[in-house]
Amino acid sequence: MRLGIYLFDEVEVLDFAGPFEVFNTASRLVHRADPQATPPFEVLTLGPSLAPVRARGGLLVTPQRVFSEAPPLDLLIVPGGVVTAELARPGLSDWLLRQSLHLKALASICTGAFLLEKAGLLNEREATTHWEDLEDLQAASQASGSLLRVVVHQRWVEARPWVHHGGRCRLFSSAGISAGIDLSLHLVAEFASVDLARRTARQMDYDWRAANGTVLHSVW
Repeated sequence: MRLGIYLFDEVEVLDFAGPFEVFNTASRLVHRADPQATPPFEVLTLGPSLAPVRARGGLLVTPQRVFSEAPPLDLLIVPGGVVTAELARPGLSDWLLRQSLHLKALASICTGAFLLEKAGLLNEREATTHWEDLEDLQAASQASGSLLRVVVHQRWVEARPWVHHGGRCRLFSSAGISAGIDLSLHLVAEFASVDLARRTARQMDYDWRAANGTVLHSVW
């Protein structure tokens, strides 16, 4: 499956690097077990251009593809950070909406939920974001007239799927930063296998938690 991760200036580093590590580690484990096996995930980074983006803290990261010229994707992750400029970026909301017609799953991490809300993808659905931004997400929804229900005290949320023209895109959102790793491991379990997700968490020395915070796999 081809996975895209959207990068932009002031993106939160762990919001994109955590999922990047999860999906690449999962594929590496499959290859290690059987070098002839097809890796379950191909990960691409996407940006507004091919110029390096300056993540939070000044980390420079160069996207592999321009988002508007991305190849067909199966999964798409929209991280958070300072999203003010992205909310105003021409064409981004339309692109997210078009992607939802073909994706198997679309997931936001942290304040990436604001970009899904701006695109109209969260209308009459549930979503969450970083605890500091829950009230602002609800306010943004009310200002746009969408009927979003903001969920608190959840690591991640799966909303009602986005169904359009015969397509069915599953919609996910997560709370801040490390919760994106939990959601990414859940997506590995959903689109590959639970066993692979557990082995990935172990390889990463990470205590994988369910949406409600229950530990699904502990490294100790």
